[in-house]
Amino acid sequence: MLYWLLYQKLFPYFRLFRIFHYLTFRTVFASLTALFTGLLIGPYVINRLREFQIGQYIREEGPQSHQKKGGTPTMGGVLICISILVPTLLWSDLSNPFVWVVVLSMTAFGGIGFADDYIKVVHKTNQGLTARAKLGLQFLASAAVAISLIVIEQRGNYSTRLMVPFFKRFRPNLVIDSLLQFPHLYWLAFIPFVLFVMVVLAGASNAVNLTDGLDGLAIGCTIIAAGALTVLTYVSGHVVFSDYLELQRMPMVSELTIFCGAMVGGSIGFLWYNAHPAEIFMGDVGSLALGGAIGTVAVIIKQELLLPLIGGVFIMELFSVILQVGSYKLRNGKRIFKMAPLHHHFELLGWSESKVIARFWILALVFALLALTTLKLR
Repeated sequence: MLYWLLYQKLFPYFRLFRIFHYLTFRTVFASLTALFTGLLIGPYVINRLREFQIGQYIREEGPQSHQKKGGTPTMGGVLICISILVPTLLWSDLSNPFVWVVVLSMTAFGGIGFADDYIKVVHKTNQGLTARAKLGLQFLASAAVAISLIVIEQRGNYSTRLMVPFFKRFRPNLVIDSLLQFPHLYWLAFIPFVLFVMVVLAGASNAVNLTDGLDGLAIGCTIIAAGALTVLTYVSGHVVFSDYLELQRMPMVSELTIFCGAMVGGSIGFLWYNAHPAEIFMGDVGSLALGGAIGTVAVIIKQELLLPLIGGVFIMELFSVILQVGSYKLRNGKRIFKMAPLHHHFELLGWSESKVIARFWILALVFALLALTTLKLR
């Protein structure tokens, strides 16, 4: 909106407004706008959630130290989504289709989380949407993302070729060559791949949800992952950098740098209130929205295979649950960890909550740096 007004409309008359054309300038301001939006409306959102008695339910089988957190306002993901959406709409070029794909994806996944949280709050239980309904809705949202990208690809603004880390020239097409002659059959290959990436491979939306068990843990890791995505998105859309790093040239995806910058700023703003001891929890509406956004951006910039590194801590948490459940069922009740997700295991080993959070943040930073090194180590 501001880009359209200040650059496209007023720049011919006021040359000073040329600065609003620069992507780095708008990304910085989007990040700051997201940060201050979160800080300003945070107290209002927290108070309103308290008035509506929307408090967190703490399961009895969880660590005893968490029982005192019961009643803390949840569904704070609404604050995160607002903090991201407002600067994205203000500072990005709204004629760019990729912006709308990511915005609508985050909103859709956030809506699924909102429904899940709402059911929990109404029934005052830890059970929201059924696992089948929740997973089915996520598949539908992911399919909508894939279909949107197919439409954009047919207009020549997107590529279905996959970038493989550590391999410079190996770029397999996600669509079987025989299907390239039949554009209407793209769904046979591309849509299942997107579903696999967003819901199965990285489990982005669910992995963030599982990590949201300690004050500031999930949102801190999100800040780091979003920061890595900001860099990856910028270099993928930059002509000079993409040529130097031999990436696929996708000029239009550069506009997503603003969205990623807003995600960093909005997450920092939420961390202000979510830091230990937390005044608010993000709930499923926040974790699913952030996970969906991260997965969608990765698919658009063709870094799907880097998702396990970009969100390394999220993946650790996800697989700790998978391994724990699998071990319990296949080994007659035997467990691998004291408790899953993984952060609870370390709590029960005697680590303080603050120590677990700080060390997991460090791990998230290491994973993000490893993801960025793959740009050149090929």
